[in-house]
Amino acid sequence: MRTVVLILCVGVFLFSAYQLLHIYMEYKKGSDEYDAIKDVAVIEPAQEEETEDEPQLQAPQIDFEALQATNPDVVGWLELEAIDISYPIVKGKDNDKYLHYTFEGKKNAAGAIFMESTNKSDFSDCNTIIYGHNMKNGSMFGKLKKFQREDVYSVSPYLWICTPDGSYRYEIFSYHTTSATGDTYTLFSAPGQEFQQYLEKMKGASEIDNEVQVSQSDKIVTLSTCTGNEKTRCALQAKRRPEVYK
Repeated sequence: MRTVVLILCVGVFLFSAYQLLHIYMEYKKGSDEYDAIKDVAVIEPAQEEETEDEPQLQAPQIDFEALQATNPDVVGWLELEAIDISYPIVKGKDNDKYLHYTFEGKKNAAGAIFMESTNKSDFSDCNTIIYGHNMKNGSMFGKLKKFQREDVYSVSPYLWICTPDGSYRYEIFSYHTTSATGDTYTLFSAPGQEFQQYLEKMKGASEIDNEVQVSQSDKIVTLSTCTGNEKTRCALQAKRRPEVYK
């Protein structure tokens, strides 16, 4: 009897070890792919000579021709200044494909960072929603939850959305936990009082204190990821600043 129990225990251990190894390899493949994409797509800025003038703000420089040659579904590039999130954004015909496939079209648990399929590809909607997995190794949107901490927000309250037509800096005004089917995911056909009320509600739900003002004339992005509870999501929201960077 003891021998049977021992064999069963060893079997369970080996199966668990195999599962963990499989998960690790899956995560590594996904991380390696996106590291390689960054090496190709992100253009390092030329070093400028030191002067007494304050350095000008510069958007990330992205080679969209290289990205589009790999995947024509690319609509932009996302970069958060405070934490290491820097990925291409794709838009599929639905919201299912890129949950399971990477930017290069490989089946992988990491998936891709992708735009809500009913949003406009040029980020011109009142609320553009961008989804990504909460990966346990911190990749994709796995680090988004760090914005629960005021010290992370204070590092930089900004993120970048770069597109083939120009780059935009967004100012973060809300981080909160919400229902998977909550109001956070509301889309609007046009700005108006309903959108103003929505923004005030999102601002009021924020778990980080800030002085950012929002109005119905703003265009915002909502970054969304899971929490480990299938009924809830965490969302980071930011409003676009008026400047366009080339």
